[in-house]
Amino acid sequence: MILKAIKKDKYLLSTVIISLMVAVLIHFPESVSLFDRFESHTLFPGMQFIDVANEVLFTFLSLLLLFAINTLLFHFNQASIKITGTKILLSFIITWVLSNLLGQGFVFLHKTFDIPAIDAMVHHYLHPLRDFIMACLVTSSCYIIHLIRRQQQVSVENEQLQAENIRNQYEVLKNQLNPHMLFNSLNTLRSLVRENQDKAQDYIQELSRVLRYTLQGNESQSVCLREEMEFVSAYIFLLKMRFENNLQFDIQIDKSYEGYCIPPMSVQVLIENAVKHNEISNRKPLTIHIATDKEGNLSVGNAIQPKWTATPGTGIGLANLAKRYRLLFKKDIQITEDEEFTVSIPLINKEEL
Repeated sequence: MILKAIKKDKYLLSTVIISLMVAVLIHFPESVSLFDRFESHTLFPGMQFIDVANEVLFTFLSLLLLFAINTLLFHFNQASIKITGTKILLSFIITWVLSNLLGQGFVFLHKTFDIPAIDAMVHHYLHPLRDFIMACLVTSSCYIIHLIRRQQQVSVENEQLQAENIRNQYEVLKNQLNPHMLFNSLNTLRSLVRENQDKAQDYIQELSRVLRYTLQGNESQSVCLREEMEFVSAYIFLLKMRFENNLQFDIQIDKSYEGYCIPPMSVQVLIENAVKHNEISNRKPLTIHIATDKEGNLSVGNAIQPKWTATPGTGIGLANLAKRYRLLFKKDIQITEDEEFTVSIPLINKEEL
């Protein structure tokens, strides 16, 4: 349980690693002397392995305690807390004093209970210097860890803000589509009510299916191609109710791409764009081609048949779709205009999401 808690808390893990490294390094001269017979008799006479091990263990535990006290008093583990120069100075002084007191306590335990420890005079002379070094290391480590955590928090907050901004932009773009399509559909329905009430009833049924899709997909940023084409089939029914045999569709979708993703209502926008800007009549019927290619794109194209009277655009259609692709997938749609007007949109593998 303790090991799991240490692994989970990166601040605690950092203090444990630093404490262990400092405890070993600060007693490095004694450790080296254990393997040098001449040195062990001159600088550290009578020193045993258990003496060095106890010194390292006590230093390690002391450092952990000093880290804990600093964290409790100054909250170095909280990135939201502002650490001033005064707090750093106080941390250093308190840590230095406590380190000295802990060292004296260890000497007292050694003399009173005969706990193994290093008795060499050189070792005792080095204690004040080691207390100073430990105070510097603990305070500086706490502050550096605090700065790193604060920088990480700022980075996370910036990413969250950026993601929220993208999400908000996407919602604004997506919410433009529903009123736009509803406005066009109601215009068509008004004409059908005047001409053929039976057709109008069928139209209302299919229109309800289409609107249900737009409402159900309102929370989604992407849908699989299979779902989109099921929705498109209902939308095509609405269009054919209006244009009858003057509007035809040639659909060639490779089944291997049916699980790929696109923004909701992408194909519907392209079909609507073709219907809006081209003449559809007995004299000039229009065929809209919908197909996938080997490069993983879906294209919607049609012959260019400009209307005699151009309908003013709303600026939503293709520009909206292009913005949604850039926001969601960092990809662009391709528009080619020659004898045919074709828009190609990338199909996104679910693994890329």
